[in-house]
This record gives sequence, C-alpha cells and structure tokens, in this order.
Amino acid sequence: MSTPGIAMAMIHQGNVGDSSEAWHLDVLGGLGSRLTDPGFPCVFSRNAFRKNIVKFVFVEDGGKAGVRHLGQGLKEYVDLSRNWDGRLDTADPLVVAFSKEAVEADSVEGYQEFGWRILQELHEIDPAPWPEEVGKEFDSESWSMCFNGMPLFCNMSSPAHRVRRSRNLGEHFIIVINPRERFDIFAGDTPSGRKVRSNIRNRIDRYDGSPRSPQLGSYGAGGLEWEQYGLAEENERTRGRCPFEFRGPLR
Repeated sequence: MSTPGIAMAMIHQGNVGDSSEAWHLDVLGGLGSRLTDPGFPCVFSRNAFRKNIVKFVFVEDGGKAGVRHLGQGLKEYVDLSRNWDGRLDTADPLVVAFSKEAVEADSVEGYQEFGWRILQELHEIDPAPWPEEVGKEFDSESWSMCFNGMPLFCNMSSPAHRVRRSRNLGEHFIIVINPRERFDIFAGDTPSGRKVRSNIRNRIDRYDGSPRSPQLGSYGAGGLEWEQYGLAEENERTRGRCPFEFRGPLR
C-alpha cells in the first residue's frame, strides 16, 4: 500500500508505455525484443513478460538520491511479494533499470562493480533487520542479498556482455530481482527443481552459443549465491572475495 502524498517508485509493466521518458521506453523495447524470443533461456521471465506482470524501477542517477529512490521501489516490491499466492503465473520479477548517465562503465567488470556498489548502499539503508536464517558472510551457502526482511536473487545484465548474450537485456544496465523463495519452489534442490534448472541451463548454452558459466551453482547445495549475480564473460571460476560486506543499517 502506498503512503498518501508519496508517488510510487515501482511501475507496472502495463504503465511503462505511458512514460514520457524516452529511455524508459528504450528499456521496455530492449527487454521485450529478448523476452519474446522463443530461444531466450529464462522461461520464467518470458512467462512474466508475456502476461504483462513485470514490475519496473527506473533509476535516473547512481548517487544517493538514486539509491533512495530504488530503496523505496524495492520496499514496495517486497511488500507486494509477501502476498504472493505461490503460482507461477503470478510470479512477477522486478526489473531495475539505470539510465546511461547513472553508470560510468564500458566493460562487464565495470558494470558489475557499479551493481555491487548499489547493492551495498541498499543494504546500508535497509529498513528491516537481516533475516536470522540467512548467512551474513559471502562465503556462507545460506547467504543471499536481503532487503526489507526478504532474501532476494539479483541478476546483473549489461550491454557489455557479448559472450553471455543471456545477460544482455538491452542498452542499459539492469538488475533483475526476484524473491529467493520463488527459485526454491520452482527450481530448488529437488528432483523437479533440478530438472527445471538443467533445462534452463541447457537453453543458456544454446542461446549464448558457448558453454554456461561455471559460476552457476545451486543455492544450498554447494553453490555460492553471490557468484551468480554477475557472470564473467569467459569461463573462469574464481573464488575471490565478494564485493558485498555485511554492516547492518547505517541509517
């Protein structure tokens, strides 16, 4: 529920076309050109786009004002997601799109460095405590980005990706966010979940035209979540240090 007098930061897919901002329409068009391609690997995203249920937050600048705007939109999304009915047809992802002026990057590494800074600054304005069941250290198998009390999965996509075509959603830097529980339900460490995950990753191989990244793992089954947020262009697996640091709210 929105607060009277405060404009919603989150926009429903069906309303993006009403925007007077040309770059918002560019984001929608770039996303649509990929998600209407039958070969695009993520069948969940394709389903959500087809059903017109994707949510958007558009971030004009990469400074503190932009992070606050994103924090407002992400809180709205999390609040909405708490009432999810558990059905695939209502599983709506959040697309966070940044203007070209917000990001000073021209490489995959540069975009991802920016993305991790944004996640860190979101953490520092988080309005709710970190969930007790979620690890606070990046090398914990139970670690996941959290905001407003909800574990989330974040997928960084940038125009610099050429090999990882599935991580290029147009001319803008985009972070696609989903509640962690939805992956656990549909593609978790169960026989049916492993089958779904295998199917998607086989589709990645075909769509990208190269073997999938070894960074792709399985939450709670030996994979580290943070490694999957941003993928290297080449098939190099590095167990380096995650850019994210648990600090708790710095409000």
